[in-house]
Amino acid sequence: MRFNINKEGVDNAKEYFIRLVKHELHYTEFWALKDVSFKLKKGDRMGVLGFNGAGKSTLLKTIAGVLKPTQGRVHTEGIIAPMLELGAGFDSNYSGRENIFLYAATMGFSRKFIQEKYDEIVEFSEIGDFIDAPIKSYSSGMRSRLGFSIATSVKPEVLILDEVLSVGDAAFKEKSERRLESMMSDGVTVLYVSHSTGNVERICNKAIILTQGQLVANGDASDVCALYRCMVNEK
Repeated sequence: MRFNINKEGVDNAKEYFIRLVKHELHYTEFWALKDVSFKLKKGDRMGVLGFNGAGKSTLLKTIAGVLKPTQGRVHTEGIIAPMLELGAGFDSNYSGRENIFLYAATMGFSRKFIQEKYDEIVEFSEIGDFIDAPIKSYSSGMRSRLGFSIATSVKPEVLILDEVLSVGDAAFKEKSERRLESMMSDGVTVLYVSHSTGNVERICNKAIILTQGQLVANGDASDVCALYRCMVNEK
C-alpha cells in the first residue's frame, strides 16, 4: 500500500489543480505496507502487533476493502465485519437513530436487515433517550458504543478488530467482550490489532509483527508475542 505525500503544502483545491496542470506537484512515495503476505484458514484468530506507524491499521483497512492495495491482491471469503474506527462514519448533525441506518449502509447492510435489528442495536448500546438526539451531543464513549452495537449486529465469517476491546466503560467493556467471544466461538475468522500481548495470547492462535510496513514475524501467537515483548524491551 503506497501513499503519495505532497512535498509542498497546498492550501486549497484551486492551487492544487493549477499545480497539477503545470506539473508542479512533487510527491514523496511512502510505502505503508510492502511485501506483506499471509494466509488464514476459517476459524483462525490472528493478532497483529507492531509499534505506532507500523502499518497495522492500514493492513486491516486494506483487508476490509476500505483501501485498495497499490500492488498485489487481497482475497477474502464470506461476510466481513470491520470494527476499525468505531463511529467514524457518523454524521454529527443526524440523530443516533438516523446514523444507525447511515452507518449500517456504509457497511453494506440492507435497510430491511437494520430495521429488524434496530431494537437490539439500541438496547445493547445503552444510548437510551439520546437515540433521537444529534450525534454531536454524544460523548466519544457513546459514539463508540453505538458504532460497536451496529458493527456486531451481523454474524460475520470474518471479524476485523482494531483495538475495540477498550470501547466504553468497564461494564460495557465486559459486555462487549462477551459478545465478541460469542461471535468467535461460532468459528469466525478474526484479525485483531492490539498493543497488548496478553489480549493477543488470550484471543488468538496466530500472530504477526509489522515493522515499518513489513512483515518481520509470523507464527504461533505465544512465540510471536514473546518476540514482540523482547522488541518492546529493546526499544
